[in-house]
Amino acid sequence: MNPRIRVLIVDDEAPARLLLNSYLAAEPDVEVVGMCGTAAETVAHLRARETDAVFLDIRLADGTGFDVLDQVGPEVMPPVVFVTAYDEHAIRAFELHAIDYLLKPVAEARFRAAVARLRELLSRDAGGGGGAREAVRAARELLAGATGSHSAQGRGYLAARTASGVQIVPVATVRYLRVDGHYVTIHSASGTHLVRGALSDFEDELDAGRFVRIHRSTIVNLDFVRELKPWFRGDYLVLLLDGTELRLSRRFRANLSRRFVSDW
Repeated sequence: MNPRIRVLIVDDEAPARLLLNSYLAAEPDVEVVGMCGTAAETVAHLRARETDAVFLDIRLADGTGFDVLDQVGPEVMPPVVFVTAYDEHAIRAFELHAIDYLLKPVAEARFRAAVARLRELLSRDAGGGGGAREAVRAARELLAGATGSHSAQGRGYLAARTASGVQIVPVATVRYLRVDGHYVTIHSASGTHLVRGALSDFEDELDAGRFVRIHRSTIVNLDFVRELKPWFRGDYLVLLLDGTELRLSRRFRANLSRRFVSDW
């Protein structure tokens, strides 16, 4: 008989804790060993009781889920599935090697998939000689390699919310970003992705040597620029490799000029 998976539920809202608890009640090999509403309670529980996995909210009344990870320590912290309403935290969650990342309201089918993934990782303990902790550590390293981390040169990945969760978009594949009402549309090699937020948020995070603001509504990746054509009144057309035409306004021309060795 396989051992039961001991799970801790952490959320600052009681209805959210009860929902996750009801989902887990249908998993025959899962035992909910506690439900916490604050970061302090969570840290105390993890230090006092054996726990195999944590479903962890990011925004808590007295801190964040990231604070919990910092206080418990990465070598002691059990595998984490983040559960939150805020998809802007997705990249940092994966940088910290979360096993999965669920967005509220959590759909039951998506939740079951996360549990299945967690179960698969923990079940690798069957062969012995290192146990589930080593299997989870290896999986975390794979996730880290797949999602990367950000540096002084900007983030390596963007997070785009979808109907099923969060899609990770490699920055290297992003051709341009454009304002679309209260959203920003990311145009990448894999398609278009709609993200709620301001263009300035991306401007602050992306590599300034590669991504340039060319209009109040547009940021372009210079790696995909083929040609600049004069338009009128000091404006230019920026032609991308795929034939897309973007407007470079006179106001932002200096942003682009600084990226070239010679004047134009």
